[in-house]
Amino acid sequence: MIQKLFPLDKNYILRQAQTAMEESMLNLMVLELKKSYTALFNPLMLMDKTFNQILDTYDFPKDRLKIIYYQLCGIYRYKFGSNQLELLFDGRTHFDKFQDDWADQLTEWVRDLGHHEQYVKTMLRMTVLFDTDSRAEWSENQCKAFINQFFDLKIVKRKGELKLKIA
Repeated sequence: MIQKLFPLDKNYILRQAQTAMEESMLNLMVLELKKSYTALFNPLMLMDKTFNQILDTYDFPKDRLKIIYYQLCGIYRYKFGSNQLELLFDGRTHFDKFQDDWADQLTEWVRDLGHHEQYVKTMLRMTVLFDTDSRAEWSENQCKAFINQFFDLKIVKRKGELKLKIA
């Protein structure tokens, strides 16, 4: 069963486009995270143990990163996910258009979030600097709270359903 984040979360083509792009967008999120770390904490690109680990790590548990991705997907559908299809005259399908729009918006959001130390630090603890599940879980919760605050949203759980609301 598809979990809806808000009552009108019915743009199924957009949801399919986001799901189809999941792997490439996760890689984009990690790449932008590494760039953000460099810009915030090591602009001179001095090679130390931590910086080497961040640059050289590509193998880490992605389950927590996926949760952040799904949260950003839901926020996008909430803000831009009208299920009224527009007429396209450029020969693309709605699926292709939604993929392009989602990729552009996610890139912009990840870069904007990357200007904040709290986001960068919590994402690093969950991904490239992963050491224990408990620290990763704490970081995941901190990151989700920061993202909700950043987008001025509130997630309310009632009767087993998660719902997004503007705070």
